[in-house]
Amino acid sequence: MIGLDRQRKGWSIASLLFGLGLLVLLGLGGCGDRALTVSRVGGDAPASLTRAIAEAAPPEIFQELRRDLDRYQPQVTLLSPRPGEVIPDDRVTVKFRVNDLPLYKEATLGLGPHVHLFLDDQPSQSVYDANQTLVFQGLSPGTHTIRAIAVRPWDEAFKNEGAFAQVTFHSYTKTPKNNPDPAKPLLTYNDPQGRYGAEPIMLDFFLTNVPLHLIAQERSDDDIKDWRIRCTVNGESFIFDEWQPIYLKGLKPGKNWVQLELLDEDGLPFDNAFNNTVRLITYEPGGADPLAQLVRGELAIAHVRGIVDPTYVPPAPEPEPEPELELELEREPDLEIDPSPSPESAGMDSEELSPAQPFGVEALPPTENPITDAKTAEETPEEPPAEEEILPDLGNLEPSLVQPIEPIEPSEADAAVATPSDFNPEAVEPGSLPEILDAAAPMQTPAELEEAAGEGDRPPAQSNAPASFENDLQPSLG
Repeated sequence: MIGLDRQRKGWSIASLLFGLGLLVLLGLGGCGDRALTVSRVGGDAPASLTRAIAEAAPPEIFQELRRDLDRYQPQVTLLSPRPGEVIPDDRVTVKFRVNDLPLYKEATLGLGPHVHLFLDDQPSQSVYDANQTLVFQGLSPGTHTIRAIAVRPWDEAFKNEGAFAQVTFHSYTKTPKNNPDPAKPLLTYNDPQGRYGAEPIMLDFFLTNVPLHLIAQERSDDDIKDWRIRCTVNGESFIFDEWQPIYLKGLKPGKNWVQLELLDEDGLPFDNAFNNTVRLITYEPGGADPLAQLVRGELAIAHVRGIVDPTYVPPAPEPEPEPELELELEREPDLEIDPSPSPESAGMDSEELSPAQPFGVEALPPTENPITDAKTAEETPEEPPAEEEILPDLGNLEPSLVQPIEPIEPSEADAAVATPSDFNPEAVEPGSLPEILDAAAPMQTPAELEEAAGEGDRPPAQSNAPASFENDLQPSLG
């Protein structure tokens, strides 16, 4: 039994070290989900697991962070009050010292290695600075005990020898209450307590003066009693015999109560103060506190390692890329247009389609550019509007009013007159064009024309040459 006379029991330092090493190995082995040995309150007979409470694997981030703390073997010492001191007051000032463990609170998450201070069987107080002085006041007259445990940022207690310290003092006078026997096994309830925002929830405790299982089970005829823990959650109990944290899931939202008892190998309680402790906790799923985020795995290890290493510098956040300018305007998705769809397939009449406008393409009005248009207007001369040729619409006339045009046969006199079709320009010699024209169509003066008109009914001789042909020759005849 730890704390008893080792020579009287025949224990050796080697056996203690071996047992302690075995205990550490057992403590590190419970990483997966497992079934719990269940018993009803008030009895030791195993019962079936009929409720939602079950053991879960520890959060992976806790398993990784604890490696950075395994190199520490914290040593806690209570400096004030002194053991057995009688204080003539109802208040006490507590001072302590911690070696081989940095105490601090990381600024971002508000977590870090610290010390849990207990007054009697009350919930613990967290202290992150060893130089801080904690005052308990309003003490009832009588005996009181203060206990201190070095814990990790997520409240798991260090289990090494020296990580726990206790002192018993008296306010005004001594009483048997709150006065644990230092030679008997002692259970210190550590967690859970307070409020929790995520599962699994850690169940943790510290043991003092309990025998190692290897030593307790070495001989059956000695008076060394082996130990085990009975945990009760909301009326349902399970028993285990490993000194390590247990993570539970299946708690109901709202108030839950948890009870821890230290029993011997026969299922009977060890008689000592604080060996039967009950805590009331509140479970609120979806909590946003840093501990709940750690349990759910929402925080990256690179950003939380500062809670286990005070010299750790988190990586600088990567700069956000500058937004690229969107030069291309948003456009509608491209439409697949059939190059030659039939009007009937589009539900349109073929007569409604214009041949100048293909089906499926909407004609767009020409864009206007005032600068280009003005320049083009200056360079391009204006053309006179073309005279439109007006043709008579004969389609609406009655058939009786439309008379066919009979061809007129030329007379012998007209046939003798030279026509432009008889003219051969290759046979004309230079300088002889006026004589040929005179021979072909002699010109008459107005007086001759007037005299000829008076001679008879025969109309004056006229040139058979077209008017346009005569007009073209006027300058040369001139």
